[in-house]
Amino acid sequence: MPLSPADEANGARRSGRALRKKQIAALMNAANQRPDLIDVLRKAREQLPGDPSFGDPLSVSGPGGARAVARAADKLVGDNPSAAREIGFGALQVWQAMLERVGRGKGSEEITVMFTDLVAFSSWSLTAGDEATLELLREVAKAIEPPIADRGGRVVKRMGDGVMAVFPSADRAVRAAVQAKRNLSRIDLRGYRPRMRMGLHTGSPREIGGDWLGVDVTIAARVMEAGGNGNTMLSEATLQSLEPETLTELGLTVKPYRRSFFAAPLSGVPEDLRIFRLSKN
Repeated sequence: MPLSPADEANGARRSGRALRKKQIAALMNAANQRPDLIDVLRKAREQLPGDPSFGDPLSVSGPGGARAVARAADKLVGDNPSAAREIGFGALQVWQAMLERVGRGKGSEEITVMFTDLVAFSSWSLTAGDEATLELLREVAKAIEPPIADRGGRVVKRMGDGVMAVFPSADRAVRAAVQAKRNLSRIDLRGYRPRMRMGLHTGSPREIGGDWLGVDVTIAARVMEAGGNGNTMLSEATLQSLEPETLTELGLTVKPYRRSFFAAPLSGVPEDLRIFRLSKN
């Protein structure tokens, strides 16, 4: 049946509206990707309260907790440069600054944060190949994650060859670390025996969107970095939070960590931070 003039007019209007929507969407997308606009918004953020570098992808990559919040924004706007990304980070930057100003930048409960990392994993995996690398990571996960869960801990995220986990107490975290290291010592993959360094710090980071942010998270990561070739390290805060009998029951003692002359100083942590290494009696 041939279309009536009215039907033809309605169809033309609908086609016109659809075309205009596509044109507007294309213009907005083009504006969102304009380098000059992104640069203007990025510079404008320098005038806002809070940390203008908000948006770095990892909480473990520098001081401050704002970077952890930025990962949640990345899930919404992606990690490619865009105007929408800068606007979103600007809003979160101001919000985080307001939280800190009214004393809400820290959480209300004390927890112990654990970071783990396989020593020299990257260099080994380059020669071992993908199949062996995946097999090793599965074995490592089976070795360290059950002790974390069994002692009331929770894996917050997996980061390639390491994890970040949180515990309701320092004692549970230390016991989990010790058992995880025991399990790890049994792994022998084609003659390769992995070594893992661990870092524990007790504080009051803030939980947002299933992640944790705050200087206490950064400190825990830096404590792990001090672990060298496979040591388990504790901050003074974690050591003081332990029950007196815990180390005795585990047959462990602690020794103060002293940075070697050639080692780079730990960044993003308090100058008076004291770190201890767990060792067997």
